[in-house]
Amino acid sequence: MNTSILASDYKDFPYWWDRTPRPVLDEIELPEKVEVAIIGSGYTGLHAALQTARNGRETLVLEAQEAGWGGSSRNGGQVSTSIKLNLTELSRRFGPEKARVILQEGVNALEWVGRFVREEGIDCDFAQVGRFNGAHTPRQFQRMKSHLEQRPEDFDSGVYLVPPAEQSGEIGSNCYHGGLVYPHHASLDPARYHQGLLDRALASGVKIKDRCAVSRIERQGNGFLLYTDSGTVQAKDVVVGTSGYTGSVTPWQKRRVIPIGSYIIATEELEESLVDQLIPKNRVITDTRKLVVYYRASPDRKRILFGGRVSLNETDPNKSLIRIFPQLASTKVTHSWMGFVGYTFDHMPHTGIRDGVHYAMGYCGSGISLSSYFGAKLGQKLAGLPEGRTSFDDLPFPTRPMYSGNPWFLAPSILYYQLRDRFFS
Repeated sequence: MNTSILASDYKDFPYWWDRTPRPVLDEIELPEKVEVAIIGSGYTGLHAALQTARNGRETLVLEAQEAGWGGSSRNGGQVSTSIKLNLTELSRRFGPEKARVILQEGVNALEWVGRFVREEGIDCDFAQVGRFNGAHTPRQFQRMKSHLEQRPEDFDSGVYLVPPAEQSGEIGSNCYHGGLVYPHHASLDPARYHQGLLDRALASGVKIKDRCAVSRIERQGNGFLLYTDSGTVQAKDVVVGTSGYTGSVTPWQKRRVIPIGSYIIATEELEESLVDQLIPKNRVITDTRKLVVYYRASPDRKRILFGGRVSLNETDPNKSLIRIFPQLASTKVTHSWMGFVGYTFDHMPHTGIRDGVHYAMGYCGSGISLSSYFGAKLGQKLAGLPEGRTSFDDLPFPTRPMYSGNPWFLAPSILYYQLRDRFFS
């Protein structure tokens, strides 16, 4: 990043960590045996653990870093209905009935997170602010309009079109050509959400051992033996919730998740009137480019948080921010950081079981709602509860020939999407 735009108090870690430092957990001895061992202490792992522990199953969470160190405390805090593919695309793949059920799971996930935060009393600035999705070309706006008109009447989620002439009510920028508003989408502070989830998991009896990487999983009789930095532990059931940080310990899953780097910056504190001009309704904002950007005001509405998977050689989201908001050309950056998003070849999240190991991952940039929801569903399933079933359980989880977890194809793909965004959208 250009050092001339960095504030004097610049930090190269997430803005969220200022308010919620990484947790320091009590040291525990690695137990010899548990009923459920969960790899990964993010939203997926902790939600699964909360369900298994509250339903009487002895549960251990193993984490290679600090608890929540990965995507769960690094994301932008945007909560959506999450399924990337639309009804037409899903119907083509699975048929219209299955397509509707899949889309409904995304709606369920969003509603589930809001309900969980309220019922558990987690103070994480959760707010149903809505999302504005800007059309980056006039053609994209016409596509939005066409898709909205073709939506079945019984599948109305309150989404509405914002024409270019009314765009200033949503965003203080001329870079879009109208857009869509998703009124039920939300925002939160992801690190505070994770901390609240961590606190409730510990209070429910979940054992969590951080800085304890799993190096191997071995099938043993009716269970598993996990090899870790601190020794071995036997488990009847194993859950993998590593998504964008999935490694060689689970090679089958690694071959199906594409880790994509996403960068976020936080601006210095701004004048209240400027934030009101830039994002007047406090929406979370995305757009129709294939090279995704996402941004919002901080919960206290004093900064702009801006992130995305930017261009081929550019890892400086500040350039993209200024293209959208030239008003911020002289604004300093106080924080910048990155994390890995777990994408999949079919642009779908996946949950299931392989060789006896349960997993949920591949949230394709919508991890807050989907990882929370699928993690909880997976935990319910392990607790023997019928509500653990989802419409994703029987979906195939594709990979590609010669892919082993190293996304060598990303550079040409990004170049292709740059050209597509510029010339063919």
